[in-house]
Amino acid sequence: MPLHLLKLCVGCDGIADLEDWIRERLAKRPKGSPRQHVHVTRMTPKRGEELLDGGSLYWVIRGEIACRQTLVGIEPFVDGEGVGRCRLLLEPTVVPVEPRPYRAFQGWRYLAPKDAPSDLARSGKDVTAMPEEMRRELRSLGLL
Repeated sequence: MPLHLLKLCVGCDGIADLEDWIRERLAKRPKGSPRQHVHVTRMTPKRGEELLDGGSLYWVIRGEIACRQTLVGIEPFVDGEGVGRCRLLLEPTVVPVEPRPYRAFQGWRYLAPKDAPSDLARSGKDVTAMPEEMRRELRSLGLL
């Protein structure tokens, strides 16, 4: 059973911001390199094998778990200043999920499969084509 990670998406106002940032990073990657989004974090997950068994990185944006990216690799490394870091290799596709409130925290957290929100497209609600800002507003009014 896959394990997931949960992380704050600092500086993003919405899923579209994250997708734009990923597009920009992919455009700057060296020719011939894999089409992966790389996110660098300070700590290396100790449960890497479970994470790579179909796990995803769930992003918290503006106080909600909003979307996820599939984890495809974990690469610990030491940066130029001798500090241990970790590259989380992610599929560049961002998948919106059923939004769920989540408080701010530092670093990342493990997320058990039973606690992970469903993909928005699988929720049975026809809201995936709706702009994210509209979905947030309708949720805040209790209409979604």
